[in-house]
Amino acid sequence: MTSLDSVLDKDGVRLTVDDAVATVTLTNPAKRNAQSPALWRALTEAGRALPGSVRVVVLRGEGKSFSAGLDRQAFSPEGFDGEPSFLDMARGPEAELDATIAEYQEAFTWWRRNDIVSIAAVQGHAIGAGFQLALACDLRIVAEDVQFAMRETSLGLVPDLTGTHPLVNLVGYARALEICATGRFVHAEEAERTGLANLVVPAGELDAAARDLAGALLAAPRDAVVETKALLSGAVSRGYEDQRVAERAAQGRRLRDLAGITD
Repeated sequence: MTSLDSVLDKDGVRLTVDDAVATVTLTNPAKRNAQSPALWRALTEAGRALPGSVRVVVLRGEGKSFSAGLDRQAFSPEGFDGEPSFLDMARGPEAELDATIAEYQEAFTWWRRNDIVSIAAVQGHAIGAGFQLALACDLRIVAEDVQFAMRETSLGLVPDLTGTHPLVNLVGYARALEICATGRFVHAEEAERTGLANLVVPAGELDAAARDLAGALLAAPRDAVVETKALLSGAVSRGYEDQRVAERAAQGRRLRDLAGITD
């Protein structure tokens, strides 16, 4: 891939690649990057279109807000052009509804693949689906004006775009419940203090901070980062002894690789 190769640009999503760094940009600032099924399909396509050379993916949103969440048009009787409304979907067979939600979730799952490290650069509002999209990434750099909120429960819904698992892992069950059940805003200071944000910077420095972090992530050999990410992500579900075994196995693979030994 050549520098800043444009791989995809559709339905409010643009994917560009600059050597080992890919950037996924939400490109509908007039609607505060509100999300729709078409945008979710484009995000899924972006994940599938990543060249094998990519090691870091930066997710950002144009304009003053990262993403204001689900476009409320989804709940109108007419829905989106060419799409069934959410109300019509709810009236259909339960299995079809489950399959549709699973398809939507695919836009949020690929960011944690072991072969990449993903960084969300978040400014302004990250509400509902926007919050969950930021949570889908491995790391989050936020602007001082960031406002996270999980508003699904206030609409009579639940967060269903894979955000509940990382939220509980980051802030704990009690705080996650309180954030979701009240729908309140989480601002930059609390986000950094509770682990939602790795770094807080002035809004004007957000893109530069993401570039700096991407560069730092590229400094280590790729295979070592891949193995380390797999170890850390698996630690959530493993017991202490199982983690020790996983560490030994991963280190053995790295040492054999460094020694030029192939299985």
